Amino acid sequence: MPGAAAPPFPSTSERLMQKSILPNPVRLPLTILLFALLAAQTANADSNRKIVLGADTQIGKTVRYDPAYVSLKYPGGDVPIDRGVCTDVVVRALRHAGVDLQKEVHEDMKRAFKSYPQNWRLKRPDKNIDHRRVPNLMKYFERKKKSAPITRNGKDYRAGDIVAWRLGGGRLHIGIVSDRKSRDGKHPLVVHNIGGGARREDMLFQLSIIGHYRYFKK
Repeated sequence: MPGAAAPPFPSTSERLMQKSILPNPVRLPLTILLFALLAAQTANADSNRKIVLGADTQIGKTVRYDPAYVSLKYPGGDVPIDRGVCTDVVVRALRHAGVDLQKEVHEDMKRAFKSYPQNWRLKRPDKNIDHRRVPNLMKYFERKKKSAPITRNGKDYRAGDIVAWRLGGGRLHIGIVSDRKSRDGKHPLVVHNIGGGARREDMLFQLSIIGHYRYFKK
């Protein structure tokens, strides 16, 4: 009716319309958080796939085990692709996912040199070799909170994970967990270079595991 005063409260239909149009102020931040978590999980899964691909691309190309000290450019330095050691498999694989361990390890060692193993009697970081030593990679992953549980359950090891082993005689080894499975399907294969170049082999539990790392958490 013209001139009639507006009702002091919205009608039932108006209240329902407001609920359908206006977001709940509590639900909205939770929804945003959920989408952010899903996006992060997707990005991490994609990065882990890139690590696996970066390891796989070395098979058939890296055919020699060569521990020689080489002066490298910095950052992004590498020995010729036809050669390398076990750590080079890891460094190359993570570079495929956008992580330069040469740079990351060197920068962290400059900040905390004494926190790293002092096995080589060095007085300062060496960007040519530090990232090519298993103890240094292990310490870097630990410092960056990349550690994952060490178990004998194959399901705990995901494609793109990094695993370190003890060979005996003070020697250590490191490699990348593959997305391929063993013949019995109980555990993944590993891409590594233990002497004959980069290979994908069933050796995850053949040696004593001393480190398990996941660079991109899911």
